[in-house]
Amino acid sequence: MAISKERRRTPSKYVYYALQLYFSGLSLRKTSQRLSQFIKRNHVSIWNWIQRYEPRKILQTRCKLSEFIIDETLIRVGSDYVWLWIAIEPTDRTILGIRISIERNMLVAEQFIHSLIRRYGKHNISTDGGGTWYPQACRFLNVEHHNHSSIEKSFIERTIQYIKDRTECFDDYFPCRKDNDCKLKHVMNWLSLFVDMHNREIMEKIVK
Repeated sequence: MAISKERRRTPSKYVYYALQLYFSGLSLRKTSQRLSQFIKRNHVSIWNWIQRYEPRKILQTRCKLSEFIIDETLIRVGSDYVWLWIAIEPTDRTILGIRISIERNMLVAEQFIHSLIRRYGKHNISTDGGGTWYPQACRFLNVEHHNHSSIEKSFIERTIQYIKDRTECFDDYFPCRKDNDCKLKHVMNWLSLFVDMHNREIMEKIVK
């Protein structure tokens, strides 16, 4: 991304620290207060860092993949709701991929699974048994599909609840500014950064 004058004045280590604090659950104002121990930046500056930051990629998993555990949930954006699609791996529970969509159907499921295959190769797909879109998409892509085991269900539900807890105040800080032509880029950017921070935290714990 282009580096603004403000960003050049702020050492990258403090920008990253602020992002870690925010995505760990602090509000923008509390993040600003915590950061002030090292450098003074107001909550608007931190909001701008989040808007401009674009993770290069979601961290690759360190273990050998055996399957993708996938599910979807609704999140609120403004006065509307969008579908958030999530894939995790079963060992470290890192988030392998995310996608947002207005609709929930076989085409979106196929596109999401295909993006995972391009990045990580073909693996079995584990989903809940509530919809036909996953089995249809898996047949089209020629990959094995099965319903969640109780453990897989627990893993994906915890991850989804963790994300939903963190996005409760999403619209307060990241409102959609385009009434009729929103491409949801601001939502995807926020979620990608959230995933990046989440996976980095997991990897740091593994290393320790």
